[in-house]
Amino acid sequence: MREFQVRSISGSLLTDSHMESPLHPPVPMRALLAGARRKERALVDLARRLVLAESPSDSKPAVDACATLAGAYAQSIGGRVKSHRQRAVGDVLEVRFGPKSRAAKPVLLLGHLDTVWPLGSLQSMPWRVRNGRLLGPGALDMKTGVAMALTAIELLAEADLLTREIVMLLNSDEEVGSSASRPITERLARRSAAVYVLEPAQGLAYKTARKGTGNWRIEVKGVGAHAGVDFEKGANALLELAHAIEIVSAWTDLNRGLTVSAGVAGGGTKNNVVPSEAWAEVDVRFARRADAPLIARKFTALKPADKRCTLIVTGGVNRPPMERSRGTVELYRKARTFAAELGIVLEEASTGGGSDGNFTAALGIPTLDGMGAVGEGAHARHESVFVEHLAPRTAVLAAMLAT
Repeated sequence: MREFQVRSISGSLLTDSHMESPLHPPVPMRALLAGARRKERALVDLARRLVLAESPSDSKPAVDACATLAGAYAQSIGGRVKSHRQRAVGDVLEVRFGPKSRAAKPVLLLGHLDTVWPLGSLQSMPWRVRNGRLLGPGALDMKTGVAMALTAIELLAEADLLTREIVMLLNSDEEVGSSASRPITERLARRSAAVYVLEPAQGLAYKTARKGTGNWRIEVKGVGAHAGVDFEKGANALLELAHAIEIVSAWTDLNRGLTVSAGVAGGGTKNNVVPSEAWAEVDVRFARRADAPLIARKFTALKPADKRCTLIVTGGVNRPPMERSRGTVELYRKARTFAAELGIVLEEASTGGGSDGNFTAALGIPTLDGMGAVGEGAHARHESVFVEHLAPRTAVLAAMLAT
């Protein structure tokens, strides 16, 4: 099953009559595309430098070094750089471009520099350009998207179209839950007119909805015993865990976009011992914000079938869902219009994966996601970016920033 659904506006939750909005002044799309094509080689080189600066979430020095590189480039094109210092994770990079205005709120460009790849991954996944693709750890998720955004801003500055303030926030812990960067993201989003998220596209589509995410851990304390001599005196923790997994898995409701999946489990010590301990990690995805407290209450109410066993349930919601809203749809419609001027059919998609855009959308700020690179294999060894889409997508991003 595909992870996403591509939906046209005609089949959306909001009809066209609900989404009409005044057109902004014309944007020179062909000129932006030509400029993006001229800068494509420099864009690829910036992506290369970012990928070569390996930055796994759990290595603060590495993430900080990558942020220093990105900050230096941003400063070279007129950015005003600020670093939010962190202790446990990499520092969070904030860069402001363009003039401040009391009349217009800024636009927030949201991205991250941390990756899922450990240090040394370049040895087996070297940076390379091959068969029209950019390959390397973090190339798709999401260092090329960062390079695209910086190139788009550079295009606007050179064309004298950088007429409002743009804030770029590059987080350092997105791949591990964003616990440190979330307050910064939410504070800046509340002051912004819109949020554009530089995560990879979903196929060729922008993302207008994402599921919320939650993680729970179920621990079972049973009674250990000799499996042959004292079997009846034991309370099998693995059996109790299997019962609990069966219960929580039944909470899945595909019609509601709710999935509950036990992904990792363990327990026991020896084959001839009734296990006294067992555990499981459970992933939850939900499309509706109202389902978050519902699923949390169900986990809290989970009881053992064997009264001799004890259940310890911990965890909770990590990210609220990015529900498809009128403001987000209006942003998508604008982007679709710009893309159409270049002969591109830009669809929208929903996905089960979460991003920092979930946080901003939950605040009611219009948020458009998937505005980064087009490719395949995020978090996989064949992670790659399709070069042919770099210039057109950068031009559309620049147009969205210009309005």
